[in-house]
Amino acid sequence: MEVEAWESSSDGTADSEVDLQDIEDDEHLCMSGSIPKLQFRKDVSKARWDVEMGMAEVIEKKGGMWTTTGIVRRSKVYCSIEETLFLAERGALILFDINDMVLSLKDMYEMVAEGRSGCSWDSFEAYRHLKSLGYIIGRHGVNWSVKNDKICSSSTCIGGTEESSRISSTEMKEDFSITNHLGDMQINEKPAFDVYLPNSKFRKSSPGEPNFMVYLTRDNPPSKAEIESLERSCKGVPLKFCHVEHGRGYKNLHPVRTMRSPPRRLRHPGLTDRS
Repeated sequence: MEVEAWESSSDGTADSEVDLQDIEDDEHLCMSGSIPKLQFRKDVSKARWDVEMGMAEVIEKKGGMWTTTGIVRRSKVYCSIEETLFLAERGALILFDINDMVLSLKDMYEMVAEGRSGCSWDSFEAYRHLKSLGYIIGRHGVNWSVKNDKICSSSTCIGGTEESSRISSTEMKEDFSITNHLGDMQINEKPAFDVYLPNSKFRKSSPGEPNFMVYLTRDNPPSKAEIESLERSCKGVPLKFCHVEHGRGYKNLHPVRTMRSPPRRLRHPGLTDRS
């Protein structure tokens, strides 16, 4: 799938949670380079940020967006920082801290800029771009839901005793990290996101295989050997690479074998050039 096809896919194929006006507004915000003004909506959800877990627990759900946003554990919905910020930018979510104080967009931008909770500006740019086009996106390797939380024992489980909850929170935070690198490779150790085409019948309980996976690259494009290694690890799921040039705001979204497509220029909201 070429980059151009991605950009045109918002015309009539977007998921029900993202309408065309929202997409136009989002593109304007990305190009302007300014912190977006809060877009007030009729249905606004609420969430509370858990610092230890590095996620937001949704305490009041409104709107249909939750069918494709957040993970479910013990009947509760938890959002990553990129999901939280994306919704907050659009006025669809109010985020509170542990003391029930409202966190501003600036607070959330700082969380991303400091690399908290396994999310960098690169990954947030990739997430926001794809989400604005209607794609369904989840962090790679993190289950959307767990059929039986009582018997789960890995990072896919939240809840249980105080001790198990603490362990699960730590493991979840580590599992959500997409900033660890493998040796001297120019790409992340694992994909950042699993991406699904817009689908009104999507279910967290049975999402199926992703349509493609997104890797975040560093300074240089991945080598042929790295690409072949990644292809084997992804077991047939198509790969795409994303690269953001800091200070310039360039972003490439490439299929594996079309590495020379022209970049798309965006700017980081709330950040100044550091070049």
